[in-house]
Amino acid sequence: MKKKNKSLAKSTRWYRKSHRFVAIILLLFIVIMSVTGLLLTWKDELELKPSTTNIAANGRPLISLAEIEQNAVHFIDSLKLSKTINRIDYRPRKGIAKVRFEEHFTELQIDCYTGAIISQKTRTADIIEMIHDGSIVGYLFKSEGKPTKLFYSTCIAFGLLFLSFSGFWLWLKPKQIKNNKSKLSKL
Repeated sequence: MKKKNKSLAKSTRWYRKSHRFVAIILLLFIVIMSVTGLLLTWKDELELKPSTTNIAANGRPLISLAEIEQNAVHFIDSLKLSKTINRIDYRPRKGIAKVRFEEHFTELQIDCYTGAIISQKTRTADIIEMIHDGSIVGYLFKSEGKPTKLFYSTCIAFGLLFLSFSGFWLWLKPKQIKNNKSKLSKL
């Protein structure tokens, strides 16, 4: 029985050291993921993304998508920012098109009836999301973000799984040692 307790104590010490080592390495990343995850959960309440404007149709015809793109590129060019469009979120029922760009976090909202720029805002939620999933590193170094994102997320996931497993083991092993000692004292 004493030999069994020694073995349990030895493995518990190994798990404690490993748990501490992995936790220290992952601490900053866990804090970053927790804070950014919380901010993403509350992004609407904290107004971290531009709210969508509604434009009344009043019987007017919609302008073409090409015209919306042209107006967005012309406006963003006047700001001396990159003109590469990431996507156009076209919402004809709301009378608005949201234009997002590839190399910066600007969002333009364009009136689908007149082509006028309704608003220009920074998409803070996109920045937070990139920090959260690790793709900000690829963005900052102008490299393909997917390998960085996959490596970051995989390391965090395996690290958290290990911390969960070792934390459970650190809770269970002392109970087993105590149980063995109580059995030994009854003999």
